[in-house]
Amino acid sequence: MSDILKTIYSAVVSGDRDTVQAKVQEALEANLDPLTILNEGMVAAMGEVGDRFERQEFFVPEMLIAARAMQTGMAILKPHLMQSDIQSSGRVLAGTVLGDVHDIGKNLVCTMLEGAGFEIHDLGVNVAPETFVKAVQELEPDIVAMSALLTTTMPNMRATIEALESAGLRAQVRIMVGGAPVTESFAQQIGADGYAPDASQAVRLAKSLVEG
Repeated sequence: MSDILKTIYSAVVSGDRDTVQAKVQEALEANLDPLTILNEGMVAAMGEVGDRFERQEFFVPEMLIAARAMQTGMAILKPHLMQSDIQSSGRVLAGTVLGDVHDIGKNLVCTMLEGAGFEIHDLGVNVAPETFVKAVQELEPDIVAMSALLTTTMPNMRATIEALESAGLRAQVRIMVGGAPVTESFAQQIGADGYAPDASQAVRLAKSLVEG
């Protein structure tokens, strides 16, 4: 790995946005391949961040800071990546369910997934079942990722899955759920395809759902 990619990698892991911004620009000016910058500089760094989180060396604040640093680099890289017509890992439609306006966990999952090469469509918070249905019809995602942080809004995950079933769309998407009160058994009860307790495991789950 070149020195400039090592610097980008280290800056993402430590959450140094200014260095990421400067070095990604420098790497492009040095004619480094945008995909190499993405994979070796930033995706690998977010993988390291996920590993440190699982080893309990990093916690949510460190993950958020690293994710924001990666987004700074992505903003510069995106136009170059689009020109390269790069194959995405899959398309993810994400949202916090109806009645719930919490978005920190969802945003972190979206950023980690984007870092892993997924194309993200974030519907935001307080997303009604019919909004998910309309977005699935229009965007044809591979995965629908739903978040809830309140026990009172968890039933809206089930309502969304039922709405997708009624619209005849359930079979064409994989559904993953998460959020503080959500459990593996709840995910199974409502007919979701997978549950992830944190952003790092959400990336692994999304990859396995697309591949499987």
